[in-house]
Amino acid sequence: MKIKELLTLIVVAGVLGTSCKKNVLDKQPYNQFSDALAYSTPVKVLQSLNGVYDAAQSGFYAGGAVRGYPFGAANIEQGDMRGEDMLNQATFYQITYEAAYTNTSANCDYLFENLYALINKANLTIDGIRGAVTKGVISQALGSQYEGECRFLRAMAHHELVVFFSRPFTDGAGGQVGIIYRDFGVSDDASADRALALKRTDFKVSDNYAKILADLDYAETNMSPTVDATASIYRASKGAAIALKMRVKQHMADWAGVISEGSKIVNGTTAPFVSPIGGFKLTASPDGPFSNNTSSENIFSIKNSSTDNSGVNGGLAQMYGDPLLGGRGLVRVSPIIWSDPEWKCSDLRRTLLYRQPGTNAVFTTKYKDFTNLSDGTPQIRYAEVLLMMAEATARVSGLTGPALNYLNAVRNRSVTNLAEQFTLVSFITAVDLIKAILKERRIEFLAEGKRWDDISRLALDPVYAPVPGGGIPAKVGSGAATASMFNCAGAVVAKSVAAIPYADNRFLFPIPLVEIQQNPNYTQNPGF
Repeated sequence: MKIKELLTLIVVAGVLGTSCKKNVLDKQPYNQFSDALAYSTPVKVLQSLNGVYDAAQSGFYAGGAVRGYPFGAANIEQGDMRGEDMLNQATFYQITYEAAYTNTSANCDYLFENLYALINKANLTIDGIRGAVTKGVISQALGSQYEGECRFLRAMAHHELVVFFSRPFTDGAGGQVGIIYRDFGVSDDASADRALALKRTDFKVSDNYAKILADLDYAETNMSPTVDATASIYRASKGAAIALKMRVKQHMADWAGVISEGSKIVNGTTAPFVSPIGGFKLTASPDGPFSNNTSSENIFSIKNSSTDNSGVNGGLAQMYGDPLLGGRGLVRVSPIIWSDPEWKCSDLRRTLLYRQPGTNAVFTTKYKDFTNLSDGTPQIRYAEVLLMMAEATARVSGLTGPALNYLNAVRNRSVTNLAEQFTLVSFITAVDLIKAILKERRIEFLAEGKRWDDISRLALDPVYAPVPGGGIPAKVGSGAATASMFNCAGAVVAKSVAAIPYADNRFLFPIPLVEIQQNPNYTQNPGF
């Protein structure tokens, strides 16, 4: 299809919701679906907003299938498979895991295309919401709240794009080429022409981050602490916008900025920590966020249900789950992290969140619903907020009590052996403390798709880069884990998938070939 036809079809899907995903070749004119109808009542305005969340949860895939692109499951799976701590078992994720992707690889293409489809849907809905406010259909306050939610999702989508398809902010203070930031809806030939006129080379990574932060500033200002008690964590809130800003500033290595944002949702420097906005707090047990999707620790998740999920070829419980329990077990825990002696054998997470049915396989139990695939997809937890505060505080102030307190709040609920709990004398320097915080992130967020974020943002860090000089760490070969590699006290782990240097083109995902063909202004990443 020509790009204008494709963009028009995205518009149709944006107005009607998921029903159009299975009829993307139905070229009904975009002007048949009027804003007067889609935004004519408060109920319909809310339905349009819900459509944006739906676009975040279950975008399109080849043949009309749903695989959880971009945020329903796919960003978890792609984020894990780009790293070394989860193990690819079969061919399903091998292209991502072994960096064998090309400019026609489905995993890259559909992540890219669905992120922009979400962005376009958010932009069109913002236009509709503003029109509804002007016409008096909804109040200005409610319209600003809804627009804040759209801009939160738009920011999250653009950040995902820049992290996967561009070099990190720390490479030249955001001076590398970014991704096209689209902050207007495409609904007709004129707006399609406007979109096609945008050049990727006009956007640096720093430009992307400035726009992302502007969207999140608006969201924070205009969203309420509790958006909807019935929707709970499945609607973005003021606290979610602040937490996402912390993550964005962490990628920028703006440590003072992380602390400034974090101080809004972290009460002081000593436990117990309870957010003054939204009441977020850690659950008493490390499995709390996964035994109850709407726990106090979950700040924002993507909702899945028995009637709307990522299917057996994308659902988190299927992809990560033990085959003996009903999963497919295609993504397993790697012995690289399982046998890391810094992850203590007595740590409660080993038994509460993982299962080792045999000698050469470990599966997560974070996702439990093998039948209905209704587990929420975790995007932001309060544990992440505290660990971001820990790292930023240690980066700014060194080896201090507050940094240790943030770390211990997360770690100590799992480490019951008092002799294994950290104190300040556990570390010689701040470097040792920061290394412990980064290791804790790997353990705490294992099987939650966050490993790639850390590999990317730390790539050029002179002290903490996962690979000296930057790059993707070496990995255990696909399906090659053996019993001897699994030992919580430490083991020799063979890594047959070689590390990839930072300068290698495979450090980035390629821009899809179809995008380059349709839009020559969206230049390709070098090497593809």
